[in-house]
Amino acid sequence: MHHILLVEDDMSLANWVSEYLTEQGFTVTHKARGDEVLDVILNTPIDLVLLDVMLPGLNGIEVCRAIRQHKSLPIIMLTARADEFDEVIGLEAGADDYVIKPVRPRALLARINRQLTNKQLNTPPDNKLTFGELVINQEAKRVTYQGEEIELSTSLFSFLTFLAEHAGTVVDRDSVFKALKKREYDGQDRRFDVMLSTLRKVFNDDPQKPQKFKTVWGKGYLFVSDAWQENSTTPKSET
Repeated sequence: MHHILLVEDDMSLANWVSEYLTEQGFTVTHKARGDEVLDVILNTPIDLVLLDVMLPGLNGIEVCRAIRQHKSLPIIMLTARADEFDEVIGLEAGADDYVIKPVRPRALLARINRQLTNKQLNTPPDNKLTFGELVINQEAKRVTYQGEEIELSTSLFSFLTFLAEHAGTVVDRDSVFKALKKREYDGQDRRFDVMLSTLRKVFNDDPQKPQKFKTVWGKGYLFVSDAWQENSTTPKSET
C-alpha cells in the first residue's frame, strides 16, 4: 500500500482527494501548510507527494526544493492556473509532474500511478550508482568523486544520474528530453549539450579528448563507465 502526502490548504479539495485516493487503496496523510511538510518527509515513509503551489508557511516551490535536499521521491505539483506555475522553475526545483485544477480524479490517479511505476523501474535497490571513484546517491541526492562531495544543481544531478543509469549506452537527445523534461526533443534546444559541457568542467574531463562524457555525433551522449579510476585533478563544484 503506497503512502501519499497531500499538501493542500483548500480543505474541500483536500477532503475529496483524500477520500478518493483512500478508496483506490492508498494511505493518505494531509497537511495544509508548507512549513509542516519536511517533518513528515523525514519521519514518515512517504512514496509520493501531491503538492499545492500556493500554500501558507512555505510555497510549493520552496517546499519542493526542501524535499529534494533529502529525498528523491516523486512530486506532483497542483496549481489553480497554468500561469501560476512556471513549468521550468517547478521542474528545476525538482517536481516530476504537475496537474492544473480543477483536478480530474481518473487523470490524477493515472499521473500518480505513472510516477510510482517510474520510481520502481528506475531506482536501484540500494539507491546508489558506483563507477570507480564516482558514487551517485539517488536517495540523498549526493555525488562524491575521489572521496570528495561534488555540489550539483538539481538539473545537473538528474542529467548525470540519467546518463549513469545508461552507462555504456549511447542515449539520444529525444530520450533525454522525454525522461527529464517530459517532452520530445524539438531539434533546436541545446540545453543538454551545455549541461554536458558543464559536467566535463566539474569532473575535469578534457573537452578536446573527453574520456568520461562523450558526444557521439548524430546519435547522442555516452557515459563511459570505466573512466572513473584515474587520479586526476580534484573536480570543481558547480558554480
